[in-house]
Amino acid sequence: MLTIEKLREYGADVDEGLARCMNMTDFYVSLVAKVLEDNRLPLLEKQIGEGNLDAAFETAHALKGMYANLSLTPLTKPVIEMTELLRNRTDTDYSALLSEAKKQFDVLRSL
Repeated sequence: MLTIEKLREYGADVDEGLARCMNMTDFYVSLVAKVLEDNRLPLLEKQIGEGNLDAAFETAHALKGMYANLSLTPLTKPVIEMTELLRNRTDTDYSALLSEAKKQFDVLRSL
């Protein structure tokens, strides 16, 4: 079961996330649980693989906002890097950043 303590251990800035949720613990945890239902990370990988950097930027930007607003720091970091590269339509190898984001998503899911 997802708990505040597990999120802290994961590396989320729980205090910041809770502040955005008016310090309502159940609400915050329920929003984090909804993140786990989101399927845009595989979509981002597909868009990058297809070379559709415009669509990939839109997807990465949406993910960045969702993760950052909940202060899911380990997951937010690689997505922020991808977002900025995609903002500039940088043609580069995104595999390491995608791998890190997927790893962090899986760790979060395992909580």
